[in-house]
Formats: sequence, structure tokens, C-alpha cells
Amino acid sequence: MADLDVEDNVIEKIAEAAADGAAGKGLGNKRRDFWMEVLHNSLFLLAVLVITLLLVKYVGQRTVVVGSSMETTLSDGDNLVVDKISYRFSDPKRFDIIVFPFEYKDETYYIKRVIGLPGETVRIDDDGVIYINEVALEENYGREVMEDPGMAKNGLTLGDGQYFVLGDNRNHSSDSRTPSVGLIEKSDIIGRAWIRIFPFNKFGGV
Repeated sequence: MADLDVEDNVIEKIAEAAADGAAGKGLGNKRRDFWMEVLHNSLFLLAVLVITLLLVKYVGQRTVVVGSSMETTLSDGDNLVVDKISYRFSDPKRFDIIVFPFEYKDETYYIKRVIGLPGETVRIDDDGVIYINEVALEENYGREVMEDPGMAKNGLTLGDGQYFVLGDNRNHSSDSRTPSVGLIEKSDIIGRAWIRIFPFNKFGGV
């Protein structure tokens, strides 16, 4: 009986050691799985960050409208996504809404509507009518009679790659009629206003 007791004790200790080993191995596996998950999530977040930065730099950029110069099309506080890639492959079209830097103030950008294209002559008469190559332009973006033709009163002829822009709120907009803005070079255009993402009840294409 004593010999059997000794054998039983040995067997129990072997079983305990095996159980402890299995538990230790299981704990090691859990630790390895935990760190693998941390690594996986970190790589995923890094990939998302890189893609986001590339999209912001080369494809799209979020911008916020400040002021009322584009009323009623765009309002103060509207959040837009600007398409920065289209004009790498094509030219701005008449009535596109574009974003470009203001020359006289750092980190300041203007958003206006393209009215005149390269090679055209733009003239605005005293009644606020816009003429392109002496043909009246049919458009209804300006909601009221334009009071000040500015530099376009006697006509402005656009050179290669130059654009004449106006705000939709014609009587409360600094645009190509004013010397501080003037004609816009294509090389200075950041992109085209693409989608309004906020406020949510106005979500959609611009």
C-alpha cells in the first residue's frame, strides 16, 4: 500500500506539472495574441492615416466657407470637400465653383464661381449684365442687379490660363472686379468645390 501511495503521489505531481505547463503555454499564447492584435490595429491605423494624408494632399480637401459672398449657393459655415485632382487632367468650366488662395493674406482662401474663360473678353455694363465677347451671358447665379462692374466695366481680355470669377452674392463679394483679386491663374487654383458635407440637411454636390 505504501508503494501505491508513493506512485499515486508521483502521478499527481506529474499531472500538476503538466497542468501548470499547459496553463503557462496558454498564458503565453494569450500574450502573443494580444500583441499581434495590437500590431495589427496599429498597422491598420497607420495605413488609414497615410491614405487620409494622401487624399487631403492630392485628391480632396475639407474647407469651411467663411462669409456671405457665395450666398445663396453657399452659406457661412458650410463644410465642403474640394476636388483637387480634376484640374490636373481638365480645365475649369464656366460656372464651376473654385477655391484659390488670396494673394495678400497667408492661409486665406477665396471661393468663387468661374464666369470668364481664357481668351474671352468679359464686360459688365452699368445695369449689371455680363457680356462674354459682347454676347450677354445667360445665368441666374447673381440674385440681384450688380451695382459695381469694377474693373470689368470697360472689358477685360483674359490671357492663356486666366479666369474671371464672381461671387454669387454680387454686391457683397471681392472677386475679379477688384484689383486685390483680379484674374485668377489656373496654376493658383487649388480645386473645385465638390460636395457639401455639413450641415447634414444640405449634404450633396455643389
